[in-house]
Amino acid sequence: MASVRQGDRISNYLLEARVGAGTFGEVWRAKHHVFNDIVAIKIPTDPQYVRNLQREGTVVHGLRHPNIVRALDMDPYADPPYLVMEYVDGPPLRAAIDQYKANFPISAVVAIMRGTLNGLAAAHGAGLIHRDLKPENILLAEPLSNLGKIAEQSVKVTDFGLGAANGATANAMLQSGSLDAAEANKLSGTIAYMSPEQRDGEPIDGRSDLYSCGILLFEMLTGERPQGTELPSALRRGLPTQFDEVFRRAYTRKDRRFGSAAEMAGALSGVAGPKGVNSVPIDASRAASCPSCAKPVHRDDQFCIHCGRQLTTVVPRCRSCDAYVHPSDRFCIACGKDLGVLA
Repeated sequence: MASVRQGDRISNYLLEARVGAGTFGEVWRAKHHVFNDIVAIKIPTDPQYVRNLQREGTVVHGLRHPNIVRALDMDPYADPPYLVMEYVDGPPLRAAIDQYKANFPISAVVAIMRGTLNGLAAAHGAGLIHRDLKPENILLAEPLSNLGKIAEQSVKVTDFGLGAANGATANAMLQSGSLDAAEANKLSGTIAYMSPEQRDGEPIDGRSDLYSCGILLFEMLTGERPQGTELPSALRRGLPTQFDEVFRRAYTRKDRRFGSAAEMAGALSGVAGPKGVNSVPIDASRAASCPSCAKPVHRDDQFCIHCGRQLTTVVPRCRSCDAYVHPSDRFCIACGKDLGVLA
């Protein structure tokens, strides 16, 4: 299998830069040699991955949804084989979780989760189950610095290479030779985000992806994956109780989960930030006033001195004594703890 480098031509596209690499393949940003359209091209580096590449191109090609990365072209028999995809100019969800940890903006959690579920609803409606939903497979078409304002439409689900089909979709794929029965039943995916029935090799449906969504929701809210019977509110104070209920109905046995991705998305539609929290911090470039009482406040204030309204999305606390601290503080005024990790 031929290796590639910057400037090589794949079909009608010139490779510009490698934007991702894994054990089995690479992802390149590429430009059409005439029209300058930007795309992403997946190129396997392991011959065994060509099968996944072919499957992904086959199952995603017919999906047209703003929350699913589109497949544009494919040739699994070229040297090297390739899959041309829509290019998403933004980071994966994993980068956002790693940066924000337990301070992930609440509005972004809702938007990202709903965007993901909307994409899954379209896939499930077409008879396709993702089977490998994780933060690395959700792309955000927004810079991390603007995460608090991200819209549902900026969330893109990708990497359907392990996707399992059912019904008419499965029959079509079997007839096309892109999937065989033994391969369909193989254990594939990332164990940490996998539903119990998928781990056990049992038949799965769209609810398996919803279990993975429950783990994603918990991780965005807390910076950690769930353990045991913990609820998000046990790790992050001030969360609306709706988050606990949504998580509980996703991260459970199959017959107790949400019946569909659309149902889970609907359960999140009414979730707001913690009581008294402004979803967008006061803009330091203008004269600041409290959004509740309209009285003037200092741009650095975290609470309104007149009515007590919280003015920022996140108010940091000392990790030692839990006292409120200012982001610019180096030491906690209550216990003297070094707050360098909070800066």
